[in-house]
Amino acid sequence: MVFSFYYTEQIASIVLNKNPLMQEIKEKKDEYELKSVNAIIEGEYIIPGLNGLEVNLKDSFYKMHELDVFNKYFLIFNQVKPDISLENNKDKIIIKGNPKLNKVSLILEEENTISTYLKDNNLKSSLLVTKNTYHKNNYFEPLNNDLKNFKELENDLNINKENKNICVLNPSLFNICQKYHNYLVEPLILTSTNYIDIKKELNSGSIILISKNANLIDVKMLIKEINYKGLELSYLSEIIKEENNNIKLN
Repeated sequence: MVFSFYYTEQIASIVLNKNPLMQEIKEKKDEYELKSVNAIIEGEYIIPGLNGLEVNLKDSFYKMHELDVFNKYFLIFNQVKPDISLENNKDKIIIKGNPKLNKVSLILEEENTISTYLKDNNLKSSLLVTKNTYHKNNYFEPLNNDLKNFKELENDLNINKENKNICVLNPSLFNICQKYHNYLVEPLILTSTNYIDIKKELNSGSIILISKNANLIDVKMLIKEINYKGLELSYLSEIIKEENNNIKLN
């Protein structure tokens, strides 16, 4: 019975591979596949890589089979992990997101007039929270910043499916963040006095912590600069992840 099943599978595979539609998918798949991008490691620091995209031949075939015609929009892709990946180097400190994503992330130290401005203008941002300041389904992406109640807050975030497992580093949090295998992030810090310096360093992948003493006018100018450079504001989890959603179908 085992041999019969194996034999049937082999015959089916041969027939499938000879199908004209399958042959066309094989001929055209290279046009749409993307190579993975390795993470960049320099000492204790890392810039995340990017998964490659590989056409899943069988799934793509069955997606197109009913109409029996090639359609690039029916292609199904598998994510291909880079050889050097953030997932294998979580002890390293992330200093920026992948530049190929053309995204920037802002992190709020606390909620104030700046957070109100961002929310009112539908601008994505992440937020450092403690057990006392965390609110379920807040507009901002919550990041555990509570040394005293770290474990309890982790549990709350997990229960509410909001835990991104990211730590914005300060010396007191480093060891506990490593213990929980969280991503370690060291951002640029916008204060009330260094807007010009931050503006000069702003580029694709930048991660910027807005300190509680930062000025709203500086944040507004920073957002104008982000827009001017054609960058997109995204949550921190979105610019450090290596999953590739850039499916090339044009």
